[in-house]
Amino acid sequence: MKPFITHTGIVAPLDRANVDTDAIIPKQFLKLIKKTGFGPHLFDEWRYLDHGEPGMDLTRRKKNPDFVLNLPQYEKASILIARENFGCGSSREHAPWAIEDYGFKVILAPSFADIFFSNCFKNGLLPIVMPSQIIDDIFAAIKLNTPYTLTIDLENQHVILPSQEKINFEVDAFRKHCLINGLDDIGLTMQHSECIKQFEKNYYEINSWLL
Repeated sequence: MKPFITHTGIVAPLDRANVDTDAIIPKQFLKLIKKTGFGPHLFDEWRYLDHGEPGMDLTRRKKNPDFVLNLPQYEKASILIARENFGCGSSREHAPWAIEDYGFKVILAPSFADIFFSNCFKNGLLPIVMPSQIIDDIFAAIKLNTPYTLTIDLENQHVILPSQEKINFEVDAFRKHCLINGLDDIGLTMQHSECIKQFEKNYYEINSWLL
């Protein structure tokens, strides 16, 4: 997992509440067995006018011209802003996989579903909870100034507006540590690799019959 310290990017406005994980990555794409390859199918049912299935030639599919991610000004967006209860529904970890694989690094919303929120941190995504009024203000600013760019300073816990105004946000200290140091669950475990090796050595010396 890549370390996350600061990030500056264009903000894509997804002006919807209660975006569930089936909308983020529809169930038919869960057949894929790797963590990569989900980005092209992010919000598949909203991005395309036809029904998508794994293996389809995306160049032959007709895009929905009204969907935000299909608009040219958001082609390179890496920050997503949405309304309350983002990531609700099933607990599929494929949802943050798809968002990260598409190219998003940060999600701003007034609230997130708990399991989705936790899964984001485990996959290098930073979900930031912000008051509804600030979310409203950013949505309004995007309408007046496109492309709209934000800087996210995780180390100091600031969202920095184009005016250079800094808005504080809260983040759990352990999750912050993991993101800044690029540590997923495997990375955390591997920090103790020498202790694990020593335990295994001692264990098999005591229980040599297992070898």
